[in-house]
Amino acid sequence: MKQKVLKIHPDDSVLVALTDLQAGETVEWQGLTLTLKEAIQAKHKLAIRDFEPGDAVTMYGVLVGKMKHAIPAGGLLTTFNVQHATNSYDLAASNYTWTPPSVERWENRTFKGYHRSDGSVGTGNYWLVIPLVFCENRNIQVLEEALVHDLGYARRHAYQHQTHELMALVQAGHTIEEVLQADLQQAVTEHARPKLFPNVDGVKFLAHEGGCGGTRQDAQALCGMLAGYITNSNVAGATVLSLGCQNAQVAILQEEIQKRSPQFDKPLYILEQQKIGTEESLISQALRQTFAGLMQANAFTRQPAPLSKLTLGLECGGSDGFSGISANPALGHASDLLIAMGGKVILAEFPELCGVEQELCDRSVDTATATRFRELMNTYAQRAQEAGSGFDMNPSPGNIRDGLITDAMKSAGAAKKGGNSPVVAVLDYPELVTKPGLNLLCTPGNDVESTTAEVASGATVVVFTTGLGTPTGNPITPVIKVSSNTALARRMPDIIDLNTGTVIDGEETIEQAGERILEYIIRVASGEEEVAAVRHGQNDFIPWKRGVSL
Repeated sequence: MKQKVLKIHPDDSVLVALTDLQAGETVEWQGLTLTLKEAIQAKHKLAIRDFEPGDAVTMYGVLVGKMKHAIPAGGLLTTFNVQHATNSYDLAASNYTWTPPSVERWENRTFKGYHRSDGSVGTGNYWLVIPLVFCENRNIQVLEEALVHDLGYARRHAYQHQTHELMALVQAGHTIEEVLQADLQQAVTEHARPKLFPNVDGVKFLAHEGGCGGTRQDAQALCGMLAGYITNSNVAGATVLSLGCQNAQVAILQEEIQKRSPQFDKPLYILEQQKIGTEESLISQALRQTFAGLMQANAFTRQPAPLSKLTLGLECGGSDGFSGISANPALGHASDLLIAMGGKVILAEFPELCGVEQELCDRSVDTATATRFRELMNTYAQRAQEAGSGFDMNPSPGNIRDGLITDAMKSAGAAKKGGNSPVVAVLDYPELVTKPGLNLLCTPGNDVESTTAEVASGATVVVFTTGLGTPTGNPITPVIKVSSNTALARRMPDIIDLNTGTVIDGEETIEQAGERILEYIIRVASGEEEVAAVRHGQNDFIPWKRGVSL
């Protein structure tokens, strides 16, 4: 019989409902018997004991809230009776030790990637077309219209056929009801034509709304982020369009590229509209140079590389009450396996590390690393409060509906993506990851902003866990979607790549699910699997302006 409830940590004061529970139903956990006072949906939490106002609520062994109102044992925790709360933390000396998991099974494994001159290896081979300022977005669109279809990178969808079917119904005089009930042809996705450059995975156009009009710090950060994309191992080269008078100057971009790649030798074509003159001259020159770059990029082919050359970004979005007990810890185990083999891993989303700061400080390799983490967390929290917000406002309506009722509760589960390995470095946006091991990167919790930032810091594969479902992708890095529950995997199979609801269903251990994730990462990195986000052309790209974004 399927287990009804789960106590995540021995010190926890709540149980997680693994299935829908009815009022009056009796549940048992390790000798404890509770009679439920009300119906409790799967993913939500019930009290192990009677709670009084001010009592601490613990999950994952840490404080995740305090009671606002009394509830009896077996009662449901809600936003009405619980408020966000976390413990303070310090930088006391830690004797943290980590025993890496066995990686004998992967000892001689490789993936097939694109080797760059700096020693890095990409999982993709893309050409970028980038505006330095939003004023160039129209020219970027013109280039996209001129290049994507004829070069064979456009994907044709059957929705156009559905439009034609509906047009025929209207023209034939059918009623509104008949149109609403029409049985339309199933949508399919296919490439419009063969690729001219078969070894180039795509030409990607990174339109954005920045580059001028904000602060100079915004321009510097934008140039750093764009430099991170240009120097990412998944990129062969880039065409950059500049207006000329904006804050995000070409010199700043070049400086940021040199910071990340002192021996930078990828083809890079920079065009400044105010110097060149007419749109036709700009576009014609950009087309010639882009074709020259694509010819160079097409010379690269996939070659074997050790798994230590992978840089893995960890992301979660549309999280639910199961994310922290299935998908996230399974991804954490995959992270530990990759780190044990010398790979780099990025854990971001600082608002979703609120409440687990002490653990991450204790896991830091030295006091300087822990100190930087504390400083960045404190600064971020202060800016959020100054804007009239705060980390406590982070859970979304979807999070709350599916059992994550405080930010600390959400964070304690989200941090499980980082496994148990030591924290080797703490980076501020948009710094480059250079050290093998677990790196903390300061980003917002916003899915697309954070994923965009992880790729700018060097991620060549991103694994994105979700409990509610989200199509988020990235222009140059494959984003693998992992569902926390089987119902989601069945409901949205078009966007989910892997299901770890098997852990909740009792069919698989966290370790087994983590090993399965790692095997899938290797296939994706080798170009053997096309993830749903790539298949759908989900090219989400949002630079983070260093204001407050939760």
